[in-house]
Amino acid sequence: MRFRLTDDQRALRTGVREMLGRHFGRDELRAAVDAPGRVDRGLWRALGRAGFFALRLPEADGGAGAGLPEAVLAFEEAGRALLPGPLVATHLAAGTVPGAATGETVVAAVDGVLVEWLEAADVVRGEVAGAVPMRSVDPLTPLHRLPADGGSAPAAGAPDPLAALLTAAEQLGTATQVCELAVQHARTREQFGRPVGAFQAVQHLCADLLVRAETARAAVYAAAVTADPADIAAARLLADEAAVRGARDCLQVHGGMGFTWEADVHLHLKRAWVRARRCGGSTWSEELLAARLGT
Repeated sequence: MRFRLTDDQRALRTGVREMLGRHFGRDELRAAVDAPGRVDRGLWRALGRAGFFALRLPEADGGAGAGLPEAVLAFEEAGRALLPGPLVATHLAAGTVPGAATGETVVAAVDGVLVEWLEAADVVRGEVAGAVPMRSVDPLTPLHRLPADGGSAPAAGAPDPLAALLTAAEQLGTATQVCELAVQHARTREQFGRPVGAFQAVQHLCADLLVRAETARAAVYAAAVTADPADIAAARLLADEAAVRGARDCLQVHGGMGFTWEADVHLHLKRAWVRARRCGGSTWSEELLAARLGT
């Protein structure tokens, strides 16, 4: 079977990328880094007007009537752009929380013992009594931690597969972006009178980046079609690896300058680390796949 994007899906991906380019370019990214923990309400409403949160709602309810594959394409572009904010929680709340679909309401959600964007949210889904702020490794993702002593912490349960899939799509966007950043740097940066991409070690890093990203892409897109929890778990594992290892390899390609605050590569790595903890992280995916293989 051959799986290819339709013309409408390609147009959607292009449209989301162009919209994010207008509203959240590098200047806006750096402004967000300098003002951590603040949701840009203008940007959030722009996302709402563009239908980002209402993408899967029926047309009768003001949505686009699209499906999971289209949502995955939109979230892939959000991951590529390092778009901050509780995107997954707000998207999943569209249709049930007033104002979420239009970007007027920012929604956060409890995820195990962690809550992203708690103080910036208008609505929080889940019990957050006793939550304390944490110092997040990602300057663009504020975190709170719930008590883990069984007091007010939520009961452990299976993560939402849709949240896991959309997180995997964001990770895929990061994996794609860091691959492109690495290749661009390898082509333009020169050492000893030659582009660094002419050296075999750098070529191997770039090749590995591409292989991991495209493997994750096939898995994420397939999971968006089947919506099977096992497929989502496999896609999540591959996307997390592609994003985290890809960002680390991209740092290696950039050399010492990749670790500087002025470079954007470290922001991709830090966001990938934080996303990898969502929805039960690798533990939930591995246990689900192990149980499925054991039956």
